[in-house]
Amino acid sequence: MADNETMHAHMPLIVTLAAALGLSLVLGFVAARLRMPALVGYLLAGVLLGPHTPGFVADVSLAAQLAEIGVMLLMFGVGLHFSLDDLMSVRRIALPGAVVQMAVATAMGAGLALWWGWSAAGALVFGISLSVASTVVLLRALESRGALDSQDGRIAVGWLVVEDLAMVLVLVLLPALVGLAGESGSAPGAAPGDGAGAGIWLTLAKTLLAVGAFVALMLVGGRRVLPWLLWQISKTGSRELFTLCVIAVAVGIAYGASALFGVSVALGAFFAGLVLRESEFGHRAAQESLPFRDAFAVLFFVSVGMLFDPLVLVERPLQVLAVTAVIMFGKSLAAALLVLAMRYPLKTALTVSVSLAQIGEFSFILVALGGSLGVLPPEAKSLIVAGALLSIALNPLLFSLVDPFERWFLARSSFLRGLQAYEDPLAELPVSTDRRFLSQQVVLVGSGFVGERIAAALAAQNLPFIVVEHNRERVESLRSSGIQAVFGDASDPLVLVQAHIANAGMLVVTVSAGTDVRPMIETARTLNPGIRVVVRAPNAEEAALLLKDGAHRAVHFKAALVEIMVRDVLQTLHPPAADPPARGSPAAEIS
Repeated sequence: MADNETMHAHMPLIVTLAAALGLSLVLGFVAARLRMPALVGYLLAGVLLGPHTPGFVADVSLAAQLAEIGVMLLMFGVGLHFSLDDLMSVRRIALPGAVVQMAVATAMGAGLALWWGWSAAGALVFGISLSVASTVVLLRALESRGALDSQDGRIAVGWLVVEDLAMVLVLVLLPALVGLAGESGSAPGAAPGDGAGAGIWLTLAKTLLAVGAFVALMLVGGRRVLPWLLWQISKTGSRELFTLCVIAVAVGIAYGASALFGVSVALGAFFAGLVLRESEFGHRAAQESLPFRDAFAVLFFVSVGMLFDPLVLVERPLQVLAVTAVIMFGKSLAAALLVLAMRYPLKTALTVSVSLAQIGEFSFILVALGGSLGVLPPEAKSLIVAGALLSIALNPLLFSLVDPFERWFLARSSFLRGLQAYEDPLAELPVSTDRRFLSQQVVLVGSGFVGERIAAALAAQNLPFIVVEHNRERVESLRSSGIQAVFGDASDPLVLVQAHIANAGMLVVTVSAGTDVRPMIETARTLNPGIRVVVRAPNAEEAALLLKDGAHRAVHFKAALVEIMVRDVLQTLHPPAADPPARGSPAAEIS
């Protein structure tokens, strides 16, 4: 026993890593065999290694620092997949939605705390802690479902980025706000515009300037320096140096953002990835950093479990249930109603609401700060951690229920079916649409990286086409550019009808992996048996299945992604000499 204690004292980092990763592997494997998310095993590993359970206790502070590295690398990965255009494209829903949802969740959490007899300042901090979801948990859920690059995934990530920005301001302003509350209590007659109030506005202005300076530095200077640096490293031909450079950039910029600008390390790493994504090395950087992101993400979940005291379930069961209900149902319902009110489909509303049905890293930071300022009672930390643990463990289950819930709600609610009909000017083509776009046109589903280039190739050949796009802001932009576009989910038959699929010559589906394209193919072939269908597939196996389901071409990509699909679309429209190969023939299957 003494030897174990000596080893723990002299090699705490090695012991913590070995125990956390080893026990996570075992319990994650058991969870997977029981058809549960592996992260449940990681969380349980943290509980067993934490100070609140008997037996070996890992170094909690070291585990928290290792978890912080995981947060940096995961947010860096998000930036590598989430372009600035993606962020701006969802601003109209993410910005107002996140602000209103945080206000509603804060009110619900604060109401609970006031009912329990806490102070007004403590109730406010507690409510804010329940209002912000964990970006790390969301990323793992979206990645496991292949939905990170989908439109719903971009909306959910953009929503949480806005929440993270809001939390930066909260963490900076909270000490000043608590100080103002204390001064107001001791001097009730003080005028609101006196020194304390002016100090808060000065702090807010400094924070906004610092955040703005960091963002400007990354978008202007970072876009030039980081790609140049990776190019110099790449010229050496050393894979190790390239990987080292990527990790150093992610962690270094994250730390620098926190130390120099007061920005959270998560946001600093996110903008580092965002800048690198625009360079030619973005894809390679994402691949090289993936193993590190996965390993340190495990340590994040272990560190959450280490904070959990199981006794809180026995001592305060009703309070734990109330907190979990606010996290998983209260703020999720508010978010779903907001998304529906903005005229987005039910699937988007369910995806965003489930994405927000958990809390994580910012909640722990805020509740720790509230405790140090003396405004939160000791039990607040236990309740937050309990709510986080339960919501994180159950979040994958909620994601798996999105599709069944969507079918159940639509089957029983005429109101929701009416929303799916998209009573929106952008959901149908204008009456003035030229007739050349209504017969033998190409119906192009998706206007992302691939779709944009196919549209450009069709326009260059003066071939009529109609874009079907799930992003309302994108449809507005396309129409303002003179491109015929329809807003809606192409898996809904009504949306394809609005694109005049019955008279179309071809259906081209370019949406990313994770989207079920079979309903689109089925609708198109039902309404137009002679239509030709070209589909983007994530891999060779899926391509073969799509051919069986009615596609004429199922193109999967490894390198020349856009060029292959553009070539196939144009050749199918105008075959060079002989007739195109019949559907299902080897030449038609996989390019």
